[in-house]
Amino acid sequence: MAQVSTISEASEQYADETSVYAEEGTEAHSLCEYELRKALGETVPDPRPPLKHSSSEMQDAADGYTETVLAIREELRAIDECTEVFVEQHVDFSEYVPGGFGTSDAVVIGGNTMAVIDFKYGKGIAVSAEHNPQLMCYALGAYLAFGALYDLETVRLVIYQPRLNNYSTWDLTLEELLSWAESELRPKALLAEAGEGEFSSGEWCRFCRARCSCRARAEKNLELAKYDFEMPPKLNESEIAAILPVIDDLTSWADEIKHYALQQALSGVRYPGFKVVRGRSVRRYSDDAAAAEAVTKAGYDPYEKKILGITAMTQLLGKKKFEEVLGSLITKPPGKPTLVPESDKRPAINTAFEDFKD
Repeated sequence: MAQVSTISEASEQYADETSVYAEEGTEAHSLCEYELRKALGETVPDPRPPLKHSSSEMQDAADGYTETVLAIREELRAIDECTEVFVEQHVDFSEYVPGGFGTSDAVVIGGNTMAVIDFKYGKGIAVSAEHNPQLMCYALGAYLAFGALYDLETVRLVIYQPRLNNYSTWDLTLEELLSWAESELRPKALLAEAGEGEFSSGEWCRFCRARCSCRARAEKNLELAKYDFEMPPKLNESEIAAILPVIDDLTSWADEIKHYALQQALSGVRYPGFKVVRGRSVRRYSDDAAAAEAVTKAGYDPYEKKILGITAMTQLLGKKKFEEVLGSLITKPPGKPTLVPESDKRPAINTAFEDFKD
């Protein structure tokens, strides 16, 4: 899983926490790595048997991620046959951020272009690749690792976030990346290491252990209170446009506050007017294998069958045979409508109003 480690005095006092969402994300990344390595011809152990949160949705996400990386490889391979893919690539950018390192989900290098791809399994916040500091740090670390081996000019940042139908890319020159690292990243990192500088709230907050009790983040999110929580029809277009860029972070922050408060309450903290109760429980098998065996002995088939996904089917048949047998049966339906900033590179679709005008 893509991860960055830096020094942060504000978060050092908080213990590392895990959650169902974090576990689910880790497992999704593990499945993505497996599917991509397998598609690249590597022999790797299947991680699925022990996965607790495995589902058809997770498998589809891993297949889509694999297809995304392979499509980028094919694009660059058309220019450079020696294009290479580096999976779960360790990157070190401590030259600019003391103690800074991470793991990039995939790095594809071909010709003078380096693509740094980050898989996001979350569905709370749509993450943009444009000016994304986390991904720019990965790209910086990848350049420091491979720059001496390739004549790089262009850096492409890619976010693949299937559960939000979000595919975001941003190209910048290597010169622009290095300029940002020198003029912005290094000075701010040195201030942070010295315990100086100002607290700043942003999309990076979700990686901070102090995110739930941070007053700077709370003040930023509570700015929406100036709208008095009126119903949407009472807000004008400019007011709604001001809310849209921050509403994902607001809802994510609210969910994190609820999770934090529950954990604190379970440890003995009392919140006036609230109590901890048992939630709704869902039935499940105590032993899947034993349940399957019992149903089989009773004369029934306990398993459901599902056709292989496109990536797995391509690996089974081979690319040429796949096109021969299934080419006419493959379709790619349009993605569901999503409201995004105008800087997004995807073309706008016709709205009902525009269709009516036509």
